[in-house]
Amino acid sequence: MQTTKTGTRNGGLAGKAAGTGKGAFKLKGLRWYIISLIGLATIINYIDRGAINFMWPYIYKDFGIADGDSKNALALITTFFMVAYAIGQTVTGKMMDAIGTRLGMAVSIIGWSISIALHALARSILSFNIFRFLLGISEAGNWPGATKSNAEWFPPKERAIAQGIFGAGASLGSVVAAPVIAGLFLAFGWKTTFVVIAVLGFLWIIPWLLINKNTPDKHPWITREEQDYIQQGNAAAEAARTTATTVYTWRQLLQFKNTWGIISSRFFIDPVWWLFVTWLPTFLKEQYQFDMKQIGAFAWVPYLFAAIGGLMGGFFSSSKIKKGIAAPKARKQAITIGSIIMLVSLTLIAFYLDHLKEQVNVAIALISATLFGFQFLINNIQTLPGDYFHGKNVGTVAGMGGTSAVLGTLITTWIVPVITQTSYTSFFILGALMVPLAWICITFITAKPNQSFTNK
Repeated sequence: MQTTKTGTRNGGLAGKAAGTGKGAFKLKGLRWYIISLIGLATIINYIDRGAINFMWPYIYKDFGIADGDSKNALALITTFFMVAYAIGQTVTGKMMDAIGTRLGMAVSIIGWSISIALHALARSILSFNIFRFLLGISEAGNWPGATKSNAEWFPPKERAIAQGIFGAGASLGSVVAAPVIAGLFLAFGWKTTFVVIAVLGFLWIIPWLLINKNTPDKHPWITREEQDYIQQGNAAAEAARTTATTVYTWRQLLQFKNTWGIISSRFFIDPVWWLFVTWLPTFLKEQYQFDMKQIGAFAWVPYLFAAIGGLMGGFFSSSKIKKGIAAPKARKQAITIGSIIMLVSLTLIAFYLDHLKEQVNVAIALISATLFGFQFLINNIQTLPGDYFHGKNVGTVAGMGGTSAVLGTLITTWIVPVITQTSYTSFFILGALMVPLAWICITFITAKPNQSFTNK
C-alpha cells in the first residue's frame, strides 16, 4: 500500500464526491487501512473485556469471597456484562446505521475505555457489576460497526477476508491479554492494570478519525480504481442492492428467513467461544493448579490458533467466491468445515479429560483446535448480514445476531458453575452439543440472497 496523487478522471459528481480533483491526496488500498484499524480496535476490546477473567481467580478474596463462591461471583459479574452486551448489540447496531460507522465506532470505544478505567474504583461486587454493565453496552458496538463497515468498504468476494482480519483481532486480543495482563498484574496490581489498558482505546481514536473521513463514495483520499472496485459485486449482490433504500424495523426484519437463520445460529455457536473466554483461566487453575505466571505462559496459545483460523476461514470462502461460487454457499462450506473441527475437538476433550490431567499440552492443543474451528466459521456467519441485507439494514441485523449470541451465552454462563463442581467433562459436552445445532440453523433456515425479502 502506498500514497499517490492523481489527476481528475471520469469527472462528474462522483469524481467530486470522491475527491478526485487535480492534486488531491490519494491513499492506495484505503480499505485495508480501515479494516486494520477495526482489527486493532477489536484487539483492544478483548484486552479490556478479558482482563477480569484472567485476574479474577487471584483477586476474588480481596472482595471477601470464599473459594467455593468464586465461580458463582464471576458468573454474576459476567451476567451483568452480557445483559448489557445483548442490549448494546441491538442498540448500537441501530446507532451505526443512524450516524455511520466513523462516529459510531468512536462513540463505542470512548465509552468502553472510560468504563474499563472505572473498574479500578471497584470496592465490591456491586460496583464491579455496574462497571461491567457500562462496559458491555459500549463494547457491543464494535461488532455491528465492523460488519457494517466491511459491507461498505469491501465487495462481497473480499468481505470474509475483511471479517477474518476483524475476527483475528478478537483472538489476538486474547493472545496479547494473557501475558500483558499477567505482567501488569504482577508488577502493579489489578487497579493499575485497568487504568493502563483504558489508555489504549483513547489512543486509537486519533488515527481512526484521521483516516476514516467518510464512506467510500465520498472519501477524499480514495482512488478512483479502488472506489470502482468496491462498488463491484456479483449478480446476486446487485439484485439484492435494489432493496438498499428500504429501511426495515426490527419487527419487519424478523419476518425474513435469513434473519432467523443468522440469529438462531449465533444463539448456539457464540456461547462455545465464551465458554473459553470466560472460564479458560479458571479451568487451568482448577484442573492443572496453574498460577498467574503459568496462565500468562499458556492461555494465549489457543487464541493464536483462533486468529489463524479466522484468517483461513476468510480466505477459504473468498477463494470459492472468486471461482464463481455464490457468496452464501461459500460461507456455508466454511461454516461446515469449522463445525466439524470444533465437534471433533470438543468430543475428544470430553471423552479423554481424565487422561489429560497429566498432559496439559494435549489439552491445550485440542482447545486450540476448537477455537481455530470457531473462528474459521464465525467470521463467515458474521458476514452473512452483508450478503443478505444492504443499506441501513446491515448493522441492525448484525446487532440482532449479536444480541441472540449474548442470550445463548447468558444461559451457559449460569450453567457452568453448576456442572463443573466436580469435573469439567460436562463443560466440554455442552460445547459439543451446541455446534451441530448452530450448523443446522445456518444450513436449513437461510435462503438465497434474492429470496431474502420474499421468503418469510
